[in-house]
Amino acid sequence: MSSSESSSELQQILDAQREAYLAEGAVSLETRLDRLERAVGLVKSHERQLVEALCEDFGHRSEHQSLLTDVAGSVGPLRHAQKHVRRWMRSEKRKAGPFPLNLLGAKARIDYQPLGVVGLISPWNFPVNLTFSPLAGILSAGNRCMIKPSEFTPATSSLFAEMFPAAFDATEIAVVTGGADVGAAFTGLAFDHLLFTGATSVARHVMRAAAENLVQVTLELGGKSPVVVGRSADMQKTSDAIMMGKMMNAGQICLAPDYVFVPQERVDEFVECSTNSVAKMYPTLLDNPDYTSVLNERHFERLKALVEEAENAGARVVEINPAEEDFRQQPHHKMPPTLIVDPDDSLGVMSDEIFGPVMPVKGYAQVEDTVRYINAKPRPLGLYYFGSDIAEENHVLAHTTSGGVTVNDVVMHVAQEDLPFGGVGPSGMGAYHGVDGFRTFSHAKSVFTQSKIDVASLGGLRPPYGDKTLRAIKAQMD
Repeated sequence: MSSSESSSELQQILDAQREAYLAEGAVSLETRLDRLERAVGLVKSHERQLVEALCEDFGHRSEHQSLLTDVAGSVGPLRHAQKHVRRWMRSEKRKAGPFPLNLLGAKARIDYQPLGVVGLISPWNFPVNLTFSPLAGILSAGNRCMIKPSEFTPATSSLFAEMFPAAFDATEIAVVTGGADVGAAFTGLAFDHLLFTGATSVARHVMRAAAENLVQVTLELGGKSPVVVGRSADMQKTSDAIMMGKMMNAGQICLAPDYVFVPQERVDEFVECSTNSVAKMYPTLLDNPDYTSVLNERHFERLKALVEEAENAGARVVEINPAEEDFRQQPHHKMPPTLIVDPDDSLGVMSDEIFGPVMPVKGYAQVEDTVRYINAKPRPLGLYYFGSDIAEENHVLAHTTSGGVTVNDVVMHVAQEDLPFGGVGPSGMGAYHGVDGFRTFSHAKSVFTQSKIDVASLGGLRPPYGDKTLRAIKAQMD
């Protein structure tokens, strides 16, 4: 298919969805609940196929992790939306004003109206969750949707193309598969909203294409999410949490802890505790069904190059390999968790988002040093603080800016459906989840209802102007 043919077919799908949306008129609560239920049904009825497709795409992916993060993790947001959408849909009363426009029964409100057709570009790292989780907001808000899943998870994307037509008409939800050319054509469509989850470098192209049609965007990106370990932290509990977050999905998580600040005098303790944490969770790695593979050879080689660069530069590299297995002989792309202690800031591990089981560890003298360092870098998607010193915790949180924060754990703020999830600056713009997702994919339409009395004339707002006008002006100025 040529790029022009691809663009033409995509435009036809968009036109059909928009026509159906306009013909439908107001989208009822019953319709929204039904669409959410059908989405839940798709996940539940294809549970086994989804897990198998994810495993095929990754070479090996933990079945339990897929069930936890992608299958159950997709149903939760949809159920949350079903439970609350009736309340979300209600008009929101606002105070009418200023004087004299608020007199004699004038009213103001906000109606949350569907936007129309939303484009959704989902990534490869959690392709199921990061398709169905935003669908909770898109469908509860009453929209239609076109989905472009990642070409890097072809089995999962192909399964999507089979699944959705079984429960949704193409004018409700349509799945479009293909490579970069299809993705480029997709981002050039005049959607009513476009959600992209992926790399910051790609997001620049997405936003540029969307701007041609003045399409509003939500960008869920990533960046280097830091961890600040305070002197008051319980180091073993801290490393247990950090290494769980770093090794889940082999670190291929936009919110994975990217680098860790540890008090200088406790760096060796952190390395030892992290080694213990890995051994408890993963006594072996190569044949361990709980440990996921790096997605593909290109990504695997990139991660290896980051480690080799640090080693060649003289950094202390600690490979955590509890069973001392030989990773040169394997059918997949598994990689042992690797700590790089006090790397120079010129190294790739300190400038690039790692997106794998490699983690720099930097010692610090004062917590203010960590704050200055974080603030000198692009704002991250997540930030993590460990410790029991409330004053120190408040200092770190008040003096840094990130998309979200988890205290005494990592990643878990994304699991809170009643909290908005999103980035700031280079880590993204806009947010969704729960009511914030509903509002992201809705138009907050202001409605002012004037009283039946001629307020404009009574208040001196209509020519000929005179004393009444001056009194109205004075009332607004006081």
